[in-house]
Amino acid sequence: MNSPTQPPAVSARGLVKHYGDVKALDGLDLDVPAGTVLGLLGPNGAGKTTAVSILTTLVPPDSGSAIVAGVDVIADPKGARSRIGLSGQYAAVDEHLTATENLEMIGRLYGMSRREARDRAHNLLEQFRLLDAADRPLKTFSGGMRRRIDLAGALIADPPVLFLDEPTTGLDPRSRGELWDAIRDRVKRGTTVLLTTQYLEEADQLADNIVVIDHGRAIAEGTADELKRRVGGEHLDVRVQGTEHLAVAERVLQSVATGPLRIHQDDGDLSAPVANGIDALRTVLRDLEQHSVAIIDIGLRRPTLDDVFMELTGHEATQGEEA
Repeated sequence: MNSPTQPPAVSARGLVKHYGDVKALDGLDLDVPAGTVLGLLGPNGAGKTTAVSILTTLVPPDSGSAIVAGVDVIADPKGARSRIGLSGQYAAVDEHLTATENLEMIGRLYGMSRREARDRAHNLLEQFRLLDAADRPLKTFSGGMRRRIDLAGALIADPPVLFLDEPTTGLDPRSRGELWDAIRDRVKRGTTVLLTTQYLEEADQLADNIVVIDHGRAIAEGTADELKRRVGGEHLDVRVQGTEHLAVAERVLQSVATGPLRIHQDDGDLSAPVANGIDALRTVLRDLEQHSVAIIDIGLRRPTLDDVFMELTGHEATQGEEA
């Protein structure tokens, strides 16, 4: 964490960015203390990738300012790039080169000598448990292995600040867990991380602090537990047998809900925030039985970040198109 006199590793004020008539960012402010992980959450189209693109000097803002690792990204983009690593939504690797060749090439682009780049590549391959595949072309790698190589490439110059833009998109749970472990290891070594994700569990697992953005603006900030406490109460989850009963079940749950319902049409799942869990459970069981609605499963649970997102934005984290 920052000391009282230590500035944030990443600081942005009033970032605005338009793409034609679309306002991708609308006055976004961010602060990331050194040595911590900030999770930037939002649906597709919220502006997450645009924010990362500005902070990593890939696109200029229309207005606002940003300092990364002590460097003004607008006034000195070259200096900023020398202090950051970036792993995007898609693995930025050459599938025809081997793992070693990919990392050595990136190291040389950073100005390393051939020997230095080779040594750094070897160390990273060892760290990411990829030494056995070091001489294989990346076209033979699994998706999880490719993402680990992409993360290794972002770390080749050992940057103090690392930007991860939805780094585990499309990965299976095991590969996602392995990448989480690699990110935790970097943070233990002192790296500052800004992580964008749609996987709310990912933010729950990795982030010291979370900023939720929607329509280019920050709408909430806090730790995962702090955000969950904003929702309050419990959630009543119901799975009914047969989607023809969903409309009736929705009306029943709406009668006890204290906020918007989440409904999954395909599998007959419904979820509602409730103020008095046991009373709500009794009421729903009684009313569904009166309407002859067969229940596969029903239960109470504590709020999750998914519930927080629904409460704050009125929709789930996977809607819209990214900007």
